[in-house]
Amino acid sequence: MRSIPRATGDVGTSAYRRRMTDAATPSAPVSTMTIGAVNFAAADPATLAAFWISVLGGEVAGGDGHDFVYVSAAPGGVPLFCHQSNDISSGPGRIHLDLSTETGRREEQVERVQALGAVRKWDVLDEVPWVEWTTMADPEGNLFCVSCPRT
Repeated sequence: MRSIPRATGDVGTSAYRRRMTDAATPSAPVSTMTIGAVNFAAADPATLAAFWISVLGGEVAGGDGHDFVYVSAAPGGVPLFCHQSNDISSGPGRIHLDLSTETGRREEQVERVQALGAVRKWDVLDEVPWVEWTTMADPEGNLFCVSCPRT
């Protein structure tokens, strides 16, 4: 198993991609897979889909609103699939997203998402030198993080 490159020096998406590209070797092919959709188990798929559309954009592109809702990808995003489940466990584990924002705008975005119905759980401001984040829960308890590069 190949080790994962750790951030040193320049950081961010471009630097990460350079490190990952540099780490690829002929004996370790680069994956051609991408995220096709993010799936949510939901007690109320239509309500949960409406929440995530308010947060990320996109629009309802399919589904019956009860058993499932398919949300098209907003520009630069991925599609979401909210499906009805009678076995919704409490706590983390059903889904987890890491949402990124610009430096200095994390708190603004946290407040915006709270106003849409999310619950602030905890802040991680100094665990790593290059990023800070706030862990939140959507209206059905799915955890997600709002992060930005540290200044």
